[in-house]
Amino acid sequence: MKGIPVTPLTLEVARRIIWFESPEQALVDPIRFMAYAMTYARHEDMQLIRCYVSDDDFREALDHVPAGIVDPRSWAYWNSKFGRYPAPPLPVRRFGIAADPGEPARQLESTALDLAELRRRACEDWNDKYGPKGKS
Repeated sequence: MKGIPVTPLTLEVARRIIWFESPEQALVDPIRFMAYAMTYARHEDMQLIRCYVSDDDFREALDHVPAGIVDPRSWAYWNSKFGRYPAPPLPVRRFGIAADPGEPARQLESTALDLAELRRRACEDWNDKYGPKGKS
């Protein structure tokens, strides 16, 4: 996807959409910027953005949107606007360690039993460290 130019208007939109970082930084990664725009942009903001983002660029942003940014309603809306109905599944955050960058991350196995064991050990460790000592 080609970059979105830095102009006074795009900086103003970027400041409103990605409020937690500088607008210049927000425009550095156009796919990430588009993900936030799909979720938070007003109609007027999107009209300006669409002056710089073609349909192909928008589809590319949909194909590579980072997980955890676009909400389900926006995901369904923008996919339907580009003829993708039903919308594909939302990207999912994966936690774990990949053997190499080309391999998907292995999921950390967690079950109720694992969590119960983890809590039990944490309680034991806390009691050993901070619990009453020598009181009978």
